[in-house]
Amino acid sequence: MSSNTKKRSALGKGLSALLENADTDITSTGNSAIVGSISNISIDKIEANPFNPRTNFEKEALKELSASIAAHGIIQPLTVRKLGRDKYQLISGERRFRAAQIAGLKDVPAYVRVANDQTMLEMALVENIQREDLNPIEVALSYQRLIEECSLTQDQLSQKISKSRSSITNHLRLLKLPADIQAGVKAGKITMGHARALVSAGDEETQVALYHRVVNEKLSVRDIESILRGEEINVAEPQQKSAQKKEKIGISETEYALKEHLSDRLSTKVAITKSPNGTGKIVLSFNSDVDLSRILELLSK
Repeated sequence: MSSNTKKRSALGKGLSALLENADTDITSTGNSAIVGSISNISIDKIEANPFNPRTNFEKEALKELSASIAAHGIIQPLTVRKLGRDKYQLISGERRFRAAQIAGLKDVPAYVRVANDQTMLEMALVENIQREDLNPIEVALSYQRLIEECSLTQDQLSQKISKSRSSITNHLRLLKLPADIQAGVKAGKITMGHARALVSAGDEETQVALYHRVVNEKLSVRDIESILRGEEINVAEPQQKSAQKKEKIGISETEYALKEHLSDRLSTKVAITKSPNGTGKIVLSFNSDVDLSRILELLSK
């Protein structure tokens, strides 16, 4: 097996697999930072990762992390690659890197790796996709870059990052939405469920008009679906609307998001029903005995 094949195999398990894989270690000669080890590196010799899919860094959260780093130091080292001439580039850990700059640190602990641009792109994207704080558009852009720049099919990407193919497809469809709507998703003005419904709303002008209705009238995903079916909806005040949802729809936005999450994770149709006293049931659909076994295996993990 070639070294390139071994590296690709390790990538499928995330950045930690690469760090633990002896085949990716290359011993440096004559430099203070040894490749394959943890070294303290001057912070002014490290540049940001151009491949990082994460674009939003909350200022307050960075300040809190900065205060923690000032008090206790960096617990989890950054990961960098050598650029030559005692220069380094981040592979992962940009949030810690930015917080360390705010804290006034002169140097930071970092794993030192050797990686070409292709390998680094995969390492950064695969590692960052696992983060829980990426918004759906950032995740979608990461998927798109892995597919286009690393020559992966959706099935190969699904295996590499342990996400269902339907989840990948649903994220990629968000990139077909107009820029205004994508910005709304990134800003948290609408949920991914809203955005998925808007994808089916027709041409760009119709999508944008409906998006503004969703934001201004605080419409639910079910409201969008009703509008797309040509049904009239009654837009009420928030408290009145909440009561109507409880009486007519039966499940909340949080429960609807759970239904969508389960549907993506299990790659099957999921239904949640509730009664007025709070009891209810979750119904999973399956097409065959084999499909049922597949779902049961996923549930057991």
